[in-house]
Amino acid sequence: MKSPHTGITRILHAARFSWKGFRSTWKHEAAFRQEVVLLILLTPAAFWLGENAVDVALLMGVWLFVLVVELLNTAVETVVDRIGSEYHKLSGRAKDQGSAAVFVAFSVAILVWLGYAYHKWQSLYG
Repeated sequence: MKSPHTGITRILHAARFSWKGFRSTWKHEAAFRQEVVLLILLTPAAFWLGENAVDVALLMGVWLFVLVVELLNTAVETVVDRIGSEYHKLSGRAKDQGSAAVFVAFSVAILVWLGYAYHKWQSLYG
């Protein structure tokens, strides 16, 4: 359904719905909570590993990308669960594919962080 609101009112309503989405994901998804905590814990390390603002933005951005993919995966899982609780191979496939997307995003984040950690190690001890 298209929103009847326009302009700043539409933006404010959209922000409210987005906040509801964050809150419900935080409440119902342990993986999301863990990823947020990981982001918070890694933030100081991003400033230490990064040599400039672009480096820090990349280090933080890959973890934010993980959160985006986790939110989308959660949306897929929620819709599948809403459709029905009985097993269906397409429902299982959709959930597995969402999980695979999170795995790929997480792997990219790990590789980027390992690359920066290796570079920092080389500059300190190499």
